[in-house]
Amino acid sequence: MNEHVAPMLPDWQVSRWFNTEGPLRLSDLRGRVVLIHAFQMLCPGCVSHGLPLAARVHQRFGGEGVAVVGLHCVFEHHEAMGPQALQAFIHEYRLRFPIGVDVPSPDGPIPQTMAQWRLQGTPSTLLLDRQGRLRLHHFGALDELHLGVAIGQLLAQPHAAVIDPSRNEADAGACTDGACATSQ
Repeated sequence: MNEHVAPMLPDWQVSRWFNTEGPLRLSDLRGRVVLIHAFQMLCPGCVSHGLPLAARVHQRFGGEGVAVVGLHCVFEHHEAMGPQALQAFIHEYRLRFPIGVDVPSPDGPIPQTMAQWRLQGTPSTLLLDRQGRLRLHHFGALDELHLGVAIGQLLAQPHAAVIDPSRNEADAGACTDGACATSQ
């Protein structure tokens, strides 16, 4: 994403926080690269891929200018995913980064921050630069190597462009005439 078009996210709407002494605002995290992982605890992709990846980023980069924040966005199975269940989930999965609970919407199943940020579902990964600008917004499983490169770029140069994780860099430009086949 080009720097001049990188938007600022509106602050999240959180009803409860875990693993932090008090409420967090996006502005509190300025000066650090911020990885936000939007998840549901009953989402298979979140449990098998997204949350372990967020935990590894927190463990590896937490002391190096990267803040990892989870956002629990409940848009289905509301009765099964209350705060007590989430607290047990956080404990069982040993999640150490701050996790906020997205405020439910009075108008439907999609919680407020999820709707405001136009998240398509879970898992969703958002990466903000040191100035708080959105540099990556990805729905679904995110390749660990692409995320690592994006974080490294933002740590090295606060204004660096981020590689698009949906683009296969190895194949970029390799065959533009349609005459070559992919070997597996």
